[in-house]
Amino acid sequence: QVQLVESGGGLVQAGGSLRLSCVASGNTFAINAMGWYRQAPGKQRELVGVISSGGWTNYADSVKGRFAISRDNAKNTMALQMNSLLPEDTAVYYCKAVVGGRGDAYWGQGTQVTVSL
Repeated sequence: QVQLVESGGGLVQAGGSLRLSCVASGNTFAINAMGWYRQAPGKQRELVGVISSGGWTNYADSVKGRFAISRDNAKNTMALQMNSLLPEDTAVYYCKAVVGGRGDAYWGQGTQVTVSL
């Protein structure tokens, strides 16, 4: 079992920045890839970006060049630095961890990000 807790969400004006954090606990040694997802009202949850255990990253086209994911395996944390935020970035942001050989997925509870004009 892995538990994930996100923090750092809030209200920010367009063009501003926010940094989200995800702290993992439990069987963290078994975590492989991690990622950030988001879900806006009335929309499906979508991928923001992923990071492998070795630090390789990949991002959705909509956030490339604005968002950056980092990971500290020793501290069992992952961060999402969001710059040049747009109103369409408004969503609940979720942390996800893929664990073990079966690739079981664990999710955090989400943190709200609201970007105003």
